[in-house]
Amino acid sequence: MTAYVQYYRLVPAVPHVVILGGGFGGLDAARALAGAPVRVTLIDRHNYHLFQPLLYQVATASLSPGDVASPIRWILRRQQNVKVLLAEVRGIDMAAKRVLLDSGGSEGHAAQISPPAEIVPPPAAVDFDYLIIATGAAHAYFGHPEWARRAPGLKTLDDALDIRRQVLLAFEAAERETDAAAQRRLLTFVIVGGGPTGVELAGALAEIARQSLRQDFRAIHPESARILLIEGSPHVLATFPANLRDAAAASLTRLGVEVRTGTVVTEVDAEGVKIGDERISAQTVLWAAGVAASPVGRSLGVPLDRAGRVSAEPTLQVPGLPAVFVVGDICALQQDGKWLPGVAQVAKQGGQHAAKNILRAVRGQSLQPFHYRDYGNLATIGRGRAVADIGPLKVSGFFAWLIWVFVHIFSLIGFRNRVAVMSEWAFSYTTMQRRVRLITGGQLWPGSGKVSGPAS
Repeated sequence: MTAYVQYYRLVPAVPHVVILGGGFGGLDAARALAGAPVRVTLIDRHNYHLFQPLLYQVATASLSPGDVASPIRWILRRQQNVKVLLAEVRGIDMAAKRVLLDSGGSEGHAAQISPPAEIVPPPAAVDFDYLIIATGAAHAYFGHPEWARRAPGLKTLDDALDIRRQVLLAFEAAERETDAAAQRRLLTFVIVGGGPTGVELAGALAEIARQSLRQDFRAIHPESARILLIEGSPHVLATFPANLRDAAAASLTRLGVEVRTGTVVTEVDAEGVKIGDERISAQTVLWAAGVAASPVGRSLGVPLDRAGRVSAEPTLQVPGLPAVFVVGDICALQQDGKWLPGVAQVAKQGGQHAAKNILRAVRGQSLQPFHYRDYGNLATIGRGRAVADIGPLKVSGFFAWLIWVFVHIFSLIGFRNRVAVMSEWAFSYTTMQRRVRLITGGQLWPGSGKVSGPAS
């Protein structure tokens, strides 16, 4: 980078806090600095905050993207000491205490469309006094990055829309297919990974096939779709108590999902997946098996663990870099002999704590160690089924599902999103239908050209 453009000219006497990432950790850090004697710049590659626990419902046609995402600028609109920048972080120059940015915008589908040159901002940098890195995680394919093209993961809205499109197109292609074997392959769905995301995806796909689409087709029976959930460890939902793991597996089985535990996928290709010597022919393969920390941590020049996470001190500072804090999925920290999990509550509490420690540093006070308060785990397995592990409360079934519903409604940002999600869930629960079954974007079939309009 040959030149820098300073986006944010600061009063020298006021410390500048830069936050990388507008997810749970970054957003809560920014909120915790409201009214504080600091200037804050929050940088994210998207202009929205995504409520990831409900992202799978976008992928399975239950909710629209706008129901689970809110513009970051709108969320922080009343916080006068915060500036929001839309940019991709390219690196961190620790010697100059400067974050290096790209030319603006996010990667992914939007990056495939080049905007007019006159509206592309130049390369830029933002100087900082304190830095909070909350850039989250990406998919990990255990040394097989080539599987990513065939087995998409679920981390962004683009991922969710791609998965929704792929799932719905599989049923449409099966309706046109006359060969029984090819039709069976089109109606086979494989989910790799038995954590909360994999379990929730499998349950939702089973309900789509057996309920939502049951009367929509004439040449196929959607309810005959084969859905497999593959998990390498002995149990699904491995972090839950044994009785809840068993209840979740039983619920999936009742929905018609084939649950295979203690099984590792050894190959993913155009025809499906391979498990040891067994070949499973499938059109749709979804990845929910592993994550790796954002590559931003590499710029710090500090040791990383196998997942690319930055080892943090108890204060959430990076060892040797007292002005830099890491929170969420990029932070590797042990508490009571166990690594903190990559869940939203860890990121939220970490973001708030990092912000408070920065304020302590500004005031010349000693920093405090971070202590995560575990408020429990929840996972849903379709309509009226869930498991809840909340302190002494360990329940499954309808009551756990009600807890899951109210916790997620309460956690959503914005009154509009809460009302929209609640109404969609009420509609889905009473009618067993999913109203957002839209196939949009791209081509109908490879090489077919874009979808235009009604046939003439």
